[in-house]
Amino acid sequence: MFTVLRRYGVFIRLIMQKLGLIAGVLGVLMGGCQQPQTERPLLFWCSNNAAEITFAREFTNRWQREHPDQPLRYQPIPEGQSSEEIILASVVGKTTPDIYANMWQGSVEMYARAGVLVPLDTISGFLPFLRDRCDSSTIREITSSDGHIYQVPWKVNPIMTLCNTRLVNGPGLTGPPYTYSSYLNAGKHLTKDLNHDGYTDQWLGYTEVKAIWYQRFFNFYPLYLAASNGGSLVSREPGQPARAAFNNRHAVDVFRFLQQLYRNGYYSKERQSATRDPFLDQRIATSFTGPWQVGFLERYKDPRLQYDAWPMPVPDTHTGPVYTYGDPKNIVIFNTCPDPRAAWAFVKTLIDEPGDLRLMELTGQFPHRRNVDTDPYFSDFLRKNPKLLPFAKQTQYIRGVDNSEVIVEVFDIISQEYEACVVYDRKSPEDAIRDAAKAVDVLLMNDRGKDQASVF
Repeated sequence: MFTVLRRYGVFIRLIMQKLGLIAGVLGVLMGGCQQPQTERPLLFWCSNNAAEITFAREFTNRWQREHPDQPLRYQPIPEGQSSEEIILASVVGKTTPDIYANMWQGSVEMYARAGVLVPLDTISGFLPFLRDRCDSSTIREITSSDGHIYQVPWKVNPIMTLCNTRLVNGPGLTGPPYTYSSYLNAGKHLTKDLNHDGYTDQWLGYTEVKAIWYQRFFNFYPLYLAASNGGSLVSREPGQPARAAFNNRHAVDVFRFLQQLYRNGYYSKERQSATRDPFLDQRIATSFTGPWQVGFLERYKDPRLQYDAWPMPVPDTHTGPVYTYGDPKNIVIFNTCPDPRAAWAFVKTLIDEPGDLRLMELTGQFPHRRNVDTDPYFSDFLRKNPKLLPFAKQTQYIRGVDNSEVIVEVFDIISQEYEACVVYDRKSPEDAIRDAAKAVDVLLMNDRGKDQASVF
C-alpha cells in the first residue's frame, strides 16, 4: 500500500507510486491545520461517516459552549481512496489536523517514529486516566518501541461469527460456538448440490478471496488470534531483533482449516461483494464480521431471518477464552498542535463514560475500555440492543495488531501465501506459513537496516 522511509522521525519520504496519490490531494487538504497564528481554533478531524460526524458535531458544539476561550472546530476527513492515504498526504503537506479520531492502530508506530505525534504520556493526567479506562494488556499493546504512548484507545469492533440460527441449528448439526470439526460438518450439511451451471446457491460462508492485506482481518487473523490465545505475528523481545512469530501450529492449522472450506466447496471462490449482501439474502449461513453488521441487518432484513453472534471457530483442542481481532481505531494528537493540553482535555470528553455511551448510541460501535459488558453505566443500552451483547462481551478478549512500522507489509506477505494455499490449494499450509515467516524475517531485517541508515 505504501512505503515510508525515515530517520528516527526526522524525515518522511513517501513513494508516491505506491500511494497512488496525485498532487491534487494535497490541494484538498490545504484547509487543514496550517494557519500560523497561535490563537487559531484547534482542528479536529473525524471519520466521514454520518454517525461519527454527528458524534463529532455534538461534542464540538458542547466544547464551544463550555470553553469559549479555547476555540475548536471539527471537520470530516477529506475524501480520498482511504483515510490512511489522506493522513499520509497531510503529514507530507504539513496540513495535519491537531486531533484525529479514527487512526488505525497499525499506522501509529510509523508516525511515532517519524516524530509527528505528541507523546501523550508526557501530558499531565493522561496515564492515570488511561489506567482507569484500560487494562494492562491494552496499555502494553499501544506502547511504542521507544516506551512512549502516542495513541488514545478509543473504539473497537470485535470480529465474530454471525450465524443464521435457522440454518445452523438444523437436523444433524451441532450449533455454535464452533470448533473446526463442527464448523466443517456444518458445511457438509448446509452446502447444497451444484446446479446445472456448476454453481451452488447456498454456502456455509463467504470471505473475500482477493489478496489484499486488510482482508486478512476478516479470516486468517481473527482465527489465528482465536487459536493462539491472542498470539503475535511479530515478536520483539527486549534486547532482541524483531522476528516473525507465526511459524507455528496455530497458523498452520488456520490455513488448513480455511483451505478445507474452499477445497470442499463450503465457501464460494466467486466474489460476492458486488451483489446484495449474501448473509442478508440467506445465501450464506455464517459470516465473520463486526457489530456494524447488526444495524445493517436490523434495518434491511426479512423478518424471517433470525441470527446471533458467537466467537470465532477454534481448534478442537482449544481451551480458555476465545480472542479475536478488535479492529481498534484510536485518537492521536499531531505535534503541529499549538496547545496539546487543551487538545487532550477535549479528547477526554469523547472517551469518558458519557462520551462512550453516546458513541454506542450513535454508531453501534464499542468503546475500548474494560468491562463494557458488565459496567452498569452501559447496561440499559445493551438491554435495548440485545444483538450487540455478544460483541460487548467479546471486547474483553480482543487484540489489535503488533506495534511494528512494517505491519502492513507483514499482512501483505501473509496474504500472498493465503491466496496460494487457502484459495488456490497450490501449497501446503506448512510450506505457506514457513515461506511467509521467512519473507517477514527478511523484511524485518531490512527494516532494521533502514533505521541505521540516513535517508536525507
